[in-house]
Amino acid sequence: MFELDGRVGIVTGASSGIGLATAQVLAEAGAKVYSVSRTGRPKDDNYKSHENVVHIKGDITDLDFMKKLVKEIGDKEGIDFLINNAGVSVKKRAEDITEEDFSWVMNVNVNSVYHLSCMCYPYLKQSKYVGRIVTISSMAAHLGFNQVVPYCTSKSAVLGLTRGLSVEWANDNITVNSVAPGWFPSELARKMMDDERKKLILNRMPVHKFGDTKDLGAMIQFLLSDSATYITGQDFAVDGGALGFGF
Repeated sequence: MFELDGRVGIVTGASSGIGLATAQVLAEAGAKVYSVSRTGRPKDDNYKSHENVVHIKGDITDLDFMKKLVKEIGDKEGIDFLINNAGVSVKKRAEDITEEDFSWVMNVNVNSVYHLSCMCYPYLKQSKYVGRIVTISSMAAHLGFNQVVPYCTSKSAVLGLTRGLSVEWANDNITVNSVAPGWFPSELARKMMDDERKKLILNRMPVHKFGDTKDLGAMIQFLLSDSATYITGQDFAVDGGALGFGF
């Protein structure tokens, strides 16, 4: 229904979890996907990527490397979409967070998103499909969580970045949106979750179960499709109803 034939784009942090599943969903819909990660391959050696997925080893905070990569892809094939998925967190109480901890989280989760979006801008502007940027935000942009204050801060910044760019580039043939995942079986979520927090999380969600990463991929697929050209500046929760859950 939401075919992406002919589109070319980049997904960051695509060696596992949400990024890996998203790259697969988009490739199955017909897109050519350049998956950038620190490993340059799926972390699961038994995982079979779609033939339309090209894995590239790289650090998104290495701006010189990313500039060269974007130019190489853009000059050769054009860039129709950018999925900013890569993210990190530190699990500590706020008073124990070091300057290095805070800077690392902000650099990966915010600075790299901004710079990579700007690098892709001239190519997205020329896309015949309407250029798209989708950034993975989080419930942590809307709710407070203990021991992950830098992460909450960074994801709130992602919302501001999404809305600002959506307005600034509204007349440049580019839409900019974000997707806020609930709790999915990603590597980052597992690092942040102990048994007590897992119980609290499941009780918080009306559906009382964790999501399938393909559900996120499907939302992103829709946002890249011809059916979503009038949608921009929005954050879409895919969270099992967690943000709408009352008391």
